[in-house]
Amino acid sequence: MSDHEPAERPDEPDPLEAIFGGPVPPQLRDALESMGLGDIDADQVAQMRSQMEMLMGGGGGDDGPVNSELAHDVARQLVAQEGDSSITEATRRDVDQVVQVATLWLDQVTEMPRPDGSGIALSRAEWVERTLPLWERLTTPVAEGLQAAMTSAMQQQLSQLGEDGAPAIPGLPPGMNPAAMMGQMEPMVRRMSASMFGGQVGQAVGTLAGDVISGTEVGLPIMGDESVAILPANVAAFAEGLEVDGGEVHLYLAVREAARVRLFAAVAWLGPQLLTAVEDYARDIRINTEGIEEAVRQADPQDPESLQDALGDSLFSPEPSPAQQAALTRLETLLALVEGWVDVVAAQAVEPHLPHAEALSEAVRRRRATGGPAQRTFASLVGLELRPRRLRDAANLWAALESQHGRDARDEAWGHPDVAPSGADLDDPLGYVQRHGAGGGDVDLTVTDADIEQLLRGEAGPSSTREAEEDHGGTDAGDDPRT
Repeated sequence: MSDHEPAERPDEPDPLEAIFGGPVPPQLRDALESMGLGDIDADQVAQMRSQMEMLMGGGGGDDGPVNSELAHDVARQLVAQEGDSSITEATRRDVDQVVQVATLWLDQVTEMPRPDGSGIALSRAEWVERTLPLWERLTTPVAEGLQAAMTSAMQQQLSQLGEDGAPAIPGLPPGMNPAAMMGQMEPMVRRMSASMFGGQVGQAVGTLAGDVISGTEVGLPIMGDESVAILPANVAAFAEGLEVDGGEVHLYLAVREAARVRLFAAVAWLGPQLLTAVEDYARDIRINTEGIEEAVRQADPQDPESLQDALGDSLFSPEPSPAQQAALTRLETLLALVEGWVDVVAAQAVEPHLPHAEALSEAVRRRRATGGPAQRTFASLVGLELRPRRLRDAANLWAALESQHGRDARDEAWGHPDVAPSGADLDDPLGYVQRHGAGGGDVDLTVTDADIEQLLRGEAGPSSTREAEEDHGGTDAGDDPRT
């Protein structure tokens, strides 16, 4: 028996041959045995064989930077583990009726046309199926960067092995540069990266499916159509502990979702600009190459998950580039403007109908302030920390604009991206209101905090208030304890 032949194991198959599906070249055998892979049990063999098939292209994945099949499977498995009941016909009818009511209420407070879609009830798994393609699109730039960084890290490790004074690699012919192995390893590294990121996307989307209340709660038009989608199971979880009737909670959230979908449908440029801002941020993301190189060095070859675990906390560089900062500012501004508009319009739509509207609005604000589903998802997928700090500024701007110039002016400000409010306008909402009305004749440009609060509660603006003062002899500013 030669030095490179496997030891006799009458009752057990050779583990390396089991992994590779056939005879192993002597040089490769020596190298693998030096790494501790010559004596592993049957369970480890099966696991590593499965991973080898996937990395070599036999696992059903694709050649893109995100393994779509793995992302889908992980997301669906996570949803199933957390529990996901199918939607009954009765529930679907209930959601459709609730959305119809929400649409009628919105018709009273905005001239923006109704979207073409209807109200639909989604299970968590259905939400995954509808939205996963867009999540893959948004994360592809990051996945491409990860592939390049992992390839570079592997090249760096191999080049160091070939340096003078470095320990010899068992089984490698004398004088052969280890970097020459990279040509054979690059496809494996790309598939490994695609699988790692596909699993991360699936984990994030599956987790999000268990939390998101409605189709576009994350602030992006991720449904791909104009449907007003509600996730009844997650609405019920949100309603727990609020001490508000579940039907009222459902109506309030349906109004918010219907308002957001109406805005995306009416403002053609808005959705594309939001998605482009996310992609721009992701495209310029800087991968933490030092962290990846360290993870490659420390990863245990007998533990297939060790590399992914090692990369989990060190994938992104902490400081955004100037291009990323510009994209982040644009994205934060647009998201704030969308949610601020929704806050104002929804408050006016529900105020005459829902007795606990103020409490429900506060519950939504708390949900956002403590790190809503959008923030967590963006952070895990593209290293993007979205902060809700500008939402109040945006709501104040829309309320002040309506207070001074009317609802039509509020909605017409969305008419073109060049005239829509900017980040600087959120710093000075009243200045934007004045500039927006310049040349419109002699108007009283006094907008008070009380006027804004009234509009956020769905009450009359200053013109109606002044009319009431004339009819009833004035009002007492002290009636509103928040002014």
